[in-house]
Amino acid sequence: MSSTETARQPADPRHRATRPSPSPRPGTVVQLVARRLHFLAGIVVAPFLAVLCLTGLVYVFSPQIHDSLYHSDLHVNRVGDTTRPLAEQVRAALTAHPEATLKQVLTPPAPDRTTRVVLSVPGPAGTPDRTVFVDPYTGFINGELATVENRLPANTWLRQLHSNLHLGAAGRLYAELAASWVPLIALGGLALWLARTRRKRKLREVLLPAVRGKTGWQRLRAVHGAAGLWLTLGLLVVSGTGLAMTQFAGGRGDQAVDPIHLRAPVLAAMPVPVPPGASPIDLDRAVAAAGLSGELAVVPPSAPGMPFTVAETGEGLPMHRGAVAVDPYTGGVTERLGWDDYSLVAKLSTFGTEFHTGTLFGLANQLVLAVLAAATLVLLALGYRMWWIHNPYRGRWASLPRPVWRQLRGPWLSAVLLGVAVLAWLLPVFGASLVVFVLLDAGLTRLRAAGTRRTRDSQVQVRTVGVGDNRVRGREQP
Repeated sequence: MSSTETARQPADPRHRATRPSPSPRPGTVVQLVARRLHFLAGIVVAPFLAVLCLTGLVYVFSPQIHDSLYHSDLHVNRVGDTTRPLAEQVRAALTAHPEATLKQVLTPPAPDRTTRVVLSVPGPAGTPDRTVFVDPYTGFINGELATVENRLPANTWLRQLHSNLHLGAAGRLYAELAASWVPLIALGGLALWLARTRRKRKLREVLLPAVRGKTGWQRLRAVHGAAGLWLTLGLLVVSGTGLAMTQFAGGRGDQAVDPIHLRAPVLAAMPVPVPPGASPIDLDRAVAAAGLSGELAVVPPSAPGMPFTVAETGEGLPMHRGAVAVDPYTGGVTERLGWDDYSLVAKLSTFGTEFHTGTLFGLANQLVLAVLAAATLVLLALGYRMWWIHNPYRGRWASLPRPVWRQLRGPWLSAVLLGVAVLAWLLPVFGASLVVFVLLDAGLTRLRAAGTRRTRDSQVQVRTVGVGDNRVRGREQP
């Protein structure tokens, strides 16, 4: 074979020289990472997020639900002129349950509400408290319910449904998994959508869905992108406040550890000297000495020398609540805790927690959360519909974003890995799930590469056979 014939042979694609790809620009790096995370992680995490939205949509209206279910327990038959002393109301509850001990008293939040006398009853660890609802005007018992941390049964059931699907410690991981990934998915989608402005799109098309003249996938993307833009802030707030209440977020492997002081401070309630022959004061005097108003939680002394603690627990802005410890013999205030004693992080965490549970500003807070949950469900449905149109199971692997890690070079790869390490420390469930995600992503990439390689090899083989046949036929010609 002559050198000319050799030069004319088609080059084997498997032996083509490849030029090293240039290092991507910062904006390109952000878009590469954002697209990969938003697309693939969104598909995986979306079902967990949908469950959180559905259960949260019900839980946020639990005050109205249990107010309807337990109306006769929570409300008095008739508002009277004067209320009976708290000590007398407690005595009525203990008379009905002589086997129990007083744990706490919750004063009525409104004139038409009953007093809650919380009793500890004998039983194994984890036995619910027995809350007796006493009419403050007559001293009669309206009813009683088993409660956990002063939550009524319906509220407790809905709260556990939202936080762990009634699966206990294992179930809490599902909520933390979704809450850990939501910020990354939301910010990734935001980065992809705002990148449209760099292509000289009109601001109106970025802020509002421009669906005129668009059909199919393009129309869905317009609605999905604009809706995601408006929902991003709400998703970040809800996921962040939800993470503040989870088990592992913030580097906490144990709920007793609080390295960044997320939780609100509590009264130390140090014991006081017991005067010889002194008699303890009653609940009414302790409440009067505290000087607080509104709905109060009064905890009696647990042992001789231990103080009363009185705390404001009404719904609304938390800066208006205080807590005091009262000397059980003299009635003097031994300790006071106010909003100024909260760290900045604890203040933000308190605001966020109450917004997340719908108790920060009443019904308006509940409606905001309900709209956010419903809109997120619509956003997820749009995202799945877009994925289904361009899904890999219909032979359209090209719609999958290209792998990111092999496209990054030097400092960009180091920066991404450092950011992932920091997030994995702050959000351990995110870190563990990221390992699974990367393994699955690598598996998908290998499958795609193997399929492409087989197709390419078969095409090369066909071309090679065709060239050989032509040569043979050419030699056979006279």
